[in-house]
Amino acid sequence: MKQRIRVAGVVKRNEEVLLLKRAVGRAEMKSEYELPIGKIVLGEQPEEAMARVVYDYLGVRAGVVKLADAITFTDLKGASQFANLYIVYEVELEGDSVKITTERYTAYKWAAADEMRVMPLEEASLAVLEIAGARRERVVKSTGYGTGAVATIFVDGGSRGNPGPSGIGYYILAPDGAVVRRGGEFLGFSTSRVAEYYGLKEGVEQAIELGLKSVKFMSDSLMMVNQMNGVYGVKNKDLVPIYDDIWKLLGGLDSYSFEHVPREQNVEADREVNKAIDEYMKKN
Repeated sequence: MKQRIRVAGVVKRNEEVLLLKRAVGRAEMKSEYELPIGKIVLGEQPEEAMARVVYDYLGVRAGVVKLADAITFTDLKGASQFANLYIVYEVELEGDSVKITTERYTAYKWAAADEMRVMPLEEASLAVLEIAGARRERVVKSTGYGTGAVATIFVDGGSRGNPGPSGIGYYILAPDGAVVRRGGEFLGFSTSRVAEYYGLKEGVEQAIELGLKSVKFMSDSLMMVNQMNGVYGVKNKDLVPIYDDIWKLLGGLDSYSFEHVPREQNVEADREVNKAIDEYMKKN
């Protein structure tokens, strides 16, 4: 199966998204609308490609190009099947003077969510809007904290031997930076990847127990942070149950985010991990 990589732009105006009406392509696509989508030219960075596509299609420059998501899906239409990777950007235009500047499209439309539900959308654009939209709904609480004060919880998990004796640790700071609680727990025999997730789960449980409502969860596991933010999916059968449990627990918070920090900035939670493992090893 072939793979293709594209950039896709979600250009917003208030609560509306800019869609383009196709002029050429497969016969069934001529009446469909789509997002500004294009290829990455050799030598371009994806962000540069997105800005170029916007200008080439709309005749107006992109003022802000912000990475929003990366999604994969399979195109089952036609004789050839493609595995698609779409790098999705949220785009703000420098001006309002949108003008179709390519024969690829005949018109454009600013569409609200209720309009898009009944509009004929091209398959790739539909996938981008549905998948990215579903993720956004799932992690919507991580996009802002409103007026509530935000606590910070550093979490960690580690395994000696991977797999081997494992532990978790957490280090909790109040919004003013004061240490609220810290601790760790021996986990048993597992991999470091599983331990990282159990560390996050414990961090969420501690937040709920303390009555915290808005929390930043900090971890040095980039993979876990990306999975929690919806950049990557969770396919490992050992992680899926813990991942699902974490999302259920998160319903007890008003807002949250998952952020990656270098290992050297997560030393306190790491210290709790090693302390828990050391104490168990001494007793056994």
